[in-house]
Amino acid sequence: MVVNEKVQLAITVASLVAATVLFAAEYRRRRRKPTSSPSSCYLRSETKPQFGFKRVLADNSYSGFKHLKKKKLEDGGVLICTNADKPLNSHPYESEITALLENPRLDEFEFLRGEYSLEMSDSYVWVETESELKKLAETLAKEKVFAVDTEQHSLRSFLGFTALIQISTQEEDFLVDTIALHDVMSILRPVFSNPDICKVFHGADNDVIWLQRDFHIYVVNMFDTAKACEVLAKPQRSLAYLLESVCGVSTNKLLQVSPLTLMNIYFVFSRPQSIGIYAKLKSYSSMKREDWRQRPLSEEMVRYARTDAHYLLYIADTMTAELRQLGTEDSSSTDDKFSFLLEASRRSNMTCLQLYTKETEDFPGNAAASSLIYRHLNGHEDNSTISLDPKFQELVRELCAWRDLMARIHDESTRYVLSDQAVIALASNHPSTPEEIHDSIAQADLASDSTPSAVICSHLDDVFQLTQHKLGKLDVILPLVLDKCLGTEGTCPISVFNYSLLINFNTKLTTNRSTPKRHKSLKRFTRKTSRDLFVKKFSCKAPVYHNCRIYANDGRLLCYCDRRKLEWYMSRGLAKLVEEDPLAIMLLFEPKGRPEDEGNDFYIQSKKNICVGCGEGDHYLRYRIIPSCYRVHFPEHLKSHRSHDIVLLCVDCHEVAHAAAERYKKEVAKEFGIPLFVRRVLDSVECESSAGGDSEDAGVSPLHLRTAAMALLRHGNRMPSSRREELLQTVKMYYGGRDITEEDLEKALLIGMSPHERRKLERKKDADANSFEEAPPGGDTNGESSVVGDDSGGDGAPELNDTQCNGNILHQQNSKLSLLGHGPHGKQVVEYLLNEYGEDGVRDFCQRWRKVFVDALHPRHLPGGWDVTHSGRRDFGEFSVYNPTKKVSTG
Repeated sequence: MVVNEKVQLAITVASLVAATVLFAAEYRRRRRKPTSSPSSCYLRSETKPQFGFKRVLADNSYSGFKHLKKKKLEDGGVLICTNADKPLNSHPYESEITALLENPRLDEFEFLRGEYSLEMSDSYVWVETESELKKLAETLAKEKVFAVDTEQHSLRSFLGFTALIQISTQEEDFLVDTIALHDVMSILRPVFSNPDICKVFHGADNDVIWLQRDFHIYVVNMFDTAKACEVLAKPQRSLAYLLESVCGVSTNKLLQVSPLTLMNIYFVFSRPQSIGIYAKLKSYSSMKREDWRQRPLSEEMVRYARTDAHYLLYIADTMTAELRQLGTEDSSSTDDKFSFLLEASRRSNMTCLQLYTKETEDFPGNAAASSLIYRHLNGHEDNSTISLDPKFQELVRELCAWRDLMARIHDESTRYVLSDQAVIALASNHPSTPEEIHDSIAQADLASDSTPSAVICSHLDDVFQLTQHKLGKLDVILPLVLDKCLGTEGTCPISVFNYSLLINFNTKLTTNRSTPKRHKSLKRFTRKTSRDLFVKKFSCKAPVYHNCRIYANDGRLLCYCDRRKLEWYMSRGLAKLVEEDPLAIMLLFEPKGRPEDEGNDFYIQSKKNICVGCGEGDHYLRYRIIPSCYRVHFPEHLKSHRSHDIVLLCVDCHEVAHAAAERYKKEVAKEFGIPLFVRRVLDSVECESSAGGDSEDAGVSPLHLRTAAMALLRHGNRMPSSRREELLQTVKMYYGGRDITEEDLEKALLIGMSPHERRKLERKKDADANSFEEAPPGGDTNGESSVVGDDSGGDGAPELNDTQCNGNILHQQNSKLSLLGHGPHGKQVVEYLLNEYGEDGVRDFCQRWRKVFVDALHPRHLPGGWDVTHSGRRDFGEFSVYNPTKKVSTG
């Protein structure tokens, strides 16, 4: 026992010494004065692993990505292209994948042979030479199935690259060093594209396109355990959940902590309440977000990497058994085509058809600049005049263009070169010297635990010239920067990543200069780029309305819905399949409500996947006619996943409808005397103890409160005393002026946190505390599919204990509603309506919003039965998860 205590003491002391050394080095680095030499670049002395690649398939130029042209050897020894007659950049293995979709092979073999031990041994194979890779390819070619996962690096690379591939067979685990073997990874292409070998992934959407981007490796015949989770309607779909629920393996959550947390650990390590943080220090070198480029990998990183692939075969075998069992229970005939196993296989192989594409812009950095200006304009109402200043916007665009070009030249991510908050700080503060520029960036990045990048320090004079508008317009600036970096006497080394920039960049600018009026065309380019980016990121990736049908047990049509909803009823034995094309089921119980009970036919009409405003069918987004900040607080029977007020709109119609809704919100705020935003927030306990003060001036802005609390928690001990005292006073204003503790700071940090951030934090703290009865996707039988989304929206969750006066809120702890959006406003409006007019007031309120929508868009393609006067009420049947009696019993 004494020996163990001595060992623990020695480890603790050694860890503290290591942390001290790291802190001292970091402190010296932060204190180092920025230097910028016109004849040097940090890449001259810093070696990046990817610069050893002899060839890259996706470089940092503006040219598109070229996919593999599949070739075969004909009789006579002539190589011919087998997909030459297909469209440019078509999938080279589309025919093989299509054949698998039409004739799945999943039932021809099992994932495991004989007995299988869940214990992971200490032995594994590290593959780092070409001969070892060829031997691995030969081994895999003899397998019927193997598991795969990848580890990516993106911070110090413009496009990112695969740093490690984990492959597991039933007998062995292989870790492939894709950095050392980058130029010969095509050796594995045949086994990955072999349709006779099944590849098991979990959440393969990104892995598939990363393998294409880096190695021209295309996955053919896949089983994705994440897709199996969807079909089985598992409560969670993460690999961590499957590892624990299927294999009994608890994953190390510390692997997901940022490496820079170590500096925070140093400052709080000596505090009695922070003893548990020692575990973070021990596993610092093995954190998930650690640099996967490093060699050798630590033992903890190796264990983490192996775990991701080692158990996948067992998980896949277990899940296929569940899928087969589910199909047996729900199929009345062995010939029934509605197989859950084949559906999981179909979804998995659909993922294989994805193709990697490089994101392109009409001008460097345009999309990022437009997004930054928009977010700054909408997130800082008090500073909106700054955001509207043309000089501010122009400088943001110039900085984003410079950042984009420098990231491409140095093969760094844009967020590493210059963060978004640093761009805004430089454009707002107008620093007049290089030192002030460095300080502005350092201050802006303080909350994110980062310092001015090596790119900034090496090219600080360029940033200074840019902020002082001494380089001219963008058309002039960017070629000068490119020539200075990569020209004949360039300061930066040429690599396989930036070489083609010298040719393609001039073409890019020539195309843009063809427009006569530069500023107007730049705005048009910006708008078009932003629109295209918005469409690509947020538009629905698949049809929303599947128009499957649900019939009552007497044969009457109840509603149209999506396929997931049908699967939910089928998997629980609540329905039987009555038709296959299109799919239709009949309920085996008597539903509570019928469409005719509500007096309209909306729910028994098929719906088209087009914009209800203009009929656009190429893209569409879901739009909530009644804003979520109100709807989330409606009584359950007036919301509960009703699809009448969720429609499809194209980007242009969505913009019109959203603008009209925002204007009407202001009218509602004026009508009810309830401000849209919380101006100030103060702790209710402290306010009660200090009653009699001026409530108009009491409290603090929730955004300022959150920012101050975060800065103090992360950097309090490192701050200058004057700055620390200033932030402390901000937090004290929330607590009525009293002295505050670290616990108070933790609580203050939650006050302004958005619902999404709060949910993310709660999941990390209590990932295993969610025991709830699983709901059908989309709600009950008398409504459209919930593929249109959860009604909780983005404005917050259920409860807020507060009293409101003139836009100030006396805030109690444990609130689950964000104070940064319209959530408190929506809650108070709905409460007022219910108290004054009851549910009739809420229904009238809904009708007003529908009229606003109709007046703004004049929609010509609304589904049949859609009506401004729709009641929205519903009754809950025996099997409804929204039934109040069921909620009481489960509670």
